Amino acid sequence: MNIVILDNYTLNPGDLDDSPLCDLGDVTVYDRTSKEQITERAANAEVLIVNKVVLDEETLNQLPLLKYIGVVATGYNNIDVTAAKKNGVIVTNVKAYGPASAAQHTFALLLALVNRIETHSQSVFAGEWSASKDFAYTKSALTELAGKTMGLIGLGDIGSQVARIAAAFGMKVVAYRKNPGRTQDSNITMVTMEAVFRNSDIISLHCPLTDETREIINASALATMKPNVLLINTGRGPLINEADLAEALEKGIIAGAGLDVLSTEPPAADNPLLSAPNCVITPHIAWATFEARTRLLQMATDNLRSFMNGKPQNVVS
Repeated sequence: MNIVILDNYTLNPGDLDDSPLCDLGDVTVYDRTSKEQITERAANAEVLIVNKVVLDEETLNQLPLLKYIGVVATGYNNIDVTAAKKNGVIVTNVKAYGPASAAQHTFALLLALVNRIETHSQSVFAGEWSASKDFAYTKSALTELAGKTMGLIGLGDIGSQVARIAAAFGMKVVAYRKNPGRTQDSNITMVTMEAVFRNSDIISLHCPLTDETREIINASALATMKPNVLLINTGRGPLINEADLAEALEKGIIAGAGLDVLSTEPPAADNPLLSAPNCVITPHIAWATFEARTRLLQMATDNLRSFMNGKPQNVVS
């Protein structure tokens, strides 16, 4: 089986054991592949392993040998699954490989906003504590999470993990999801999306990106929130209208934002959030702990092995 990995670097910059995958066939690995390089590199591939490389209908039509696309991610909007199915190509994804890591990063962003660890650490190393007349000082207001309301948009594997951590902090948890059903967690109160916006001290986004959820955070929604609210997004960048959020931060309509994802990645230099006040941004790394990437590689390998055994799993095409 001729296997080509088109964008391996973010998954495995060299610290993971990929021998189980390599044992499944003749594997060619590329750290990065531009749009212009795809058809040449994938010309003889029966299997493509991709993370964020876009495989549209035009590209897929130029790959007659292709039988399988393994997406090493949960989201697969970079693949034209309709065209893949038309061409007889199986597409699979990987689910629930890193809920704990994503939830951990959600709170890393939140704690960066409420405790300002980096600000105070930089102050100490700049000599301000040594020069201080007092044993303690603050560079900004600090906020206690106990007693605050955490509002979740989305309550899947990651959202549920965030809810459990929030409860451990002594927070009240409210949540909205499209199909609420019954939650077994007595610490979670299901409410409307509008109620999450209106009543939460922290709002954290964990829903998939769909036509319905695209830019659910916009000027209208932001105007209904508390002025002290902190917005966290480890989900998908396009859930937020970035110009509206930047303006809300500039005008003090909300207090702060912690973002791990943006609408375009890498972001353009003129993205308004890069200069917005009270905004913490990390480069889409909530998924990228060593443990989560290890599971992701193993699960992607299992998907391919199942396909080769005639029993494909986690099929999305």
